[in-house]
Amino acid sequence: MTIKTLSCQVIKPTHSYKSKQAVTYLGGISAENTGAQAICLHLTIIPPGQHAKAHLHHNHETAIYVLHGQAHMWYGDQLSEHLTVSAGEYLYIPAGMPHLPYNPSETEAVTALVARTDPNEQESVVLLPELEAFATNPPPTVTATTPPQTTTPAPTTTARTRVTWGQSYTL
Repeated sequence: MTIKTLSCQVIKPTHSYKSKQAVTYLGGISAENTGAQAICLHLTIIPPGQHAKAHLHHNHETAIYVLHGQAHMWYGDQLSEHLTVSAGEYLYIPAGMPHLPYNPSETEAVTALVARTDPNEQESVVLLPELEAFATNPPPTVTATTPPQTTTPAPTTTARTRVTWGQSYTL
């Protein structure tokens, strides 16, 4: 029986791969190449207009730092919540949280550093095909509209200020 002794290692990214969740990773640190026991660290790229598959990481937390671009993400039990994370910002995803990241930009890729408490990286990925509709048909965005104005308030005057709907002038 051979006992492997762990040591500090420099890892040069030499290959990229498409993950189960359909995101491109540049191979980084994992159990497979370093013997890591509780963490993995990779660089990920989401090309313009692309999205991951809806998924979660069973029993493993994820920490992300966005290096370039702006990613959007649906998350929650039914992917009913939404967030945006931009270059220079961190994102925390709790263990077991369903999520679907995407890049709505037509021109700019999103590049991020991803750390997870799963040293095997892909072992904890659970795909959620029942939530895939969100990738192509997200819930409608609520847009605030101004209700139609039925009557115009009459201007009022005082000795020093004339007030008209939405404007005031000093006399």
